[in-house]
Amino acid sequence: METKCQLLRSVDMHPKTPQTDDAVKTPEDWVSGDDPMTGAQASYLKTLTEQAHDPDLFNNRLTKAEASKLIDALKQKLGLGE
Repeated sequence: METKCQLLRSVDMHPKTPQTDDAVKTPEDWVSGDDPMTGAQASYLKTLTEQAHDPDLFNNRLTKAEASKLIDALKQKLGLGE
């Protein structure tokens, strides 16, 4: 099983689409990225970690930016499209 760090690194190294629009910001650049993740993010992350058979990846203390990156990594791992 991949660790959270490995999943996050894989998303950073293999973006789904090239970012050509200056209006698109990475989670690290979000003004509110350091805020605690939202309830919706927590719920979706809980579901995704269970679907990935790796519930230990769920951490309710993630920031919005960390949660977003982990959600993207898990969706990629699970083969879930946008």
